[in-house]
Amino acid sequence: MISLSIKNQQEAVPLDFQGLKTAARAVLEGEGVASAKVAFAFMDDATIHVLNKRHLDHDEPTDVLTFPYTAPDAKKLEGDIAIGAEVARRQAEERGHDIHAELCLYVIHGCLHLCGYDDKTPRAAADMRVKEREYLSKLGLPDITDG
Repeated sequence: MISLSIKNQQEAVPLDFQGLKTAARAVLEGEGVASAKVAFAFMDDATIHVLNKRHLDHDEPTDVLTFPYTAPDAKKLEGDIAIGAEVARRQAEERGHDIHAELCLYVIHGCLHLCGYDDKTPRAAADMRVKEREYLSKLGLPDITDG
């Protein structure tokens, strides 16, 4: 069973809760995850900035922070994913596409991290972009990935 929850901790961006859960489920099921408990928190700039500074020592708001509580191959995958909703809004506006697509990309990205993908090297990042494109396409969303 895959359990997904969303906590909306911001007011700047309206959320399509069902669409975001559909994106998460597509990735988890697509990656062969049978059991998971994943919580998403959509945050304003100030809140995700504090988390980014505390956990990665990056002094700025960010798009996605993933906090896995189990190994990617655990019997039940568990983790939290923090998403910068205001970052998503700015990116969508700057790049000229829909905010929902940008938020779905962040959900996909975070779920891929929980499933064991990383983007620490150019090769790993390229592999992750391929998977992001695959899931955007499956969801009928445009390819809005960088690179």
